[in-house]
Amino acid sequence: MPSRQGSEELAEALGDDIERLCRLLLNQKKLLIRRALLAWERSPETVDEETGSVTTPIYQSTTFGFTRAEEVVKAVKGESSSFVYTRWDNPTVRRLERKLAELEGAEDSAFFSAGMAAISTSVLTFVREGSHVLAVRDLYGESYKLIHEFLPGLGVETTMVETTDLGEMRRNLKKNTKVVYIESPTNPTMKLVDIAKSAKLAHSVGALLLIDSTFASPINQKPLSLGADVVLHSATKYLNGHADVIAGAAAARRDLVEKIKFVRRILGGTLDPHAAWLTLRGIKTMAVRVHAQNSNAQALAEYLSRHKKVAKVHYPGLTAHPQHTLARRQMSGFGGMLSFEVRGSMKDAMKFTESVKVATLAASLGGVETLVAQPATLTHTQLSAEERAKIGISGTLVRVSVGIEDADDLIKDFEQALARI
Repeated sequence: MPSRQGSEELAEALGDDIERLCRLLLNQKKLLIRRALLAWERSPETVDEETGSVTTPIYQSTTFGFTRAEEVVKAVKGESSSFVYTRWDNPTVRRLERKLAELEGAEDSAFFSAGMAAISTSVLTFVREGSHVLAVRDLYGESYKLIHEFLPGLGVETTMVETTDLGEMRRNLKKNTKVVYIESPTNPTMKLVDIAKSAKLAHSVGALLLIDSTFASPINQKPLSLGADVVLHSATKYLNGHADVIAGAAAARRDLVEKIKFVRRILGGTLDPHAAWLTLRGIKTMAVRVHAQNSNAQALAEYLSRHKKVAKVHYPGLTAHPQHTLARRQMSGFGGMLSFEVRGSMKDAMKFTESVKVATLAASLGGVETLVAQPATLTHTQLSAEERAKIGISGTLVRVSVGIEDADDLIKDFEQALARI
């Protein structure tokens, strides 16, 4: 048995080791955050070749000049990298597209004037009259309307299936299925779709898997690595992250992006250069923002799950979430979005959204500020009451886009708002 002096020396030695280990872990964390910050801007096109500027210039020009007619012919045919007209392509937008491609592990990407422009253009690229589109039922309201109502008017057959039931997805695949469309996590009930298994099912009939990965962001989820063919984003949300840009994006292998860009050129949903520059600026801090939002959302979800006035919390980071295991498998972080059911009436839920002070009652999501919304009266009003009921959107459901405020401040704000109902 060691002497008292020996024990003290051992404790001191261990204390030094523990202190060194803590310093090492802290330095590693700082290094990872620094790498995350720098990775988004460390690419060949970062420094402007002409001026040496470390930020991308805004090429606020509608058209681009040539000195030789032969150059025009090559550019129009796509045989050169020269720019012709900003609706077709633009240097600032192009740099943003390369950046997202890096983040998603894609060969290329295309940006659009809105998230719905990205979604509608991408879907329309791969369907024709007589095609079949299979989609999960839990979708953003306007995505649901696109597939459920708009496409049938073009002669496209559509089928909506239970979001978490892969068996139903398998049974509804057809020989003419061209697109399988999913969201994961879903808006606003935070359900997950098994991306890898959905991709295998889609590919079994020669269809493409398109996924709206807006809620996850490229920081928390890499759908292409799981077999998805096209990953879609409302870049308004986490990519930009500051509630000052409307934009959308699609990332995929190069041949698919070229097809999408051809349709974008015809439909005209091109992103303007200034919005592209703002989004590029936002991407620089996306990793830091999203990690903070992940942490805050986890803390808020855990708090709400214990509150007597909350009937249910939907957040994949909670072990009680029915798909928590799937979330751990296909996501590296659980995201900044959650929703919860107020124990009471629709008016009680309205009262809560009106009573927050740190958070704001508003549409949209993914910014640095915390936003609350009642899907039944705001984001999913396009759906009938019956359609909302099918996907679990009740009058008491509140959606929360968690920001980067102090977590304790958010919890206190929700506490006082819940006390008012």
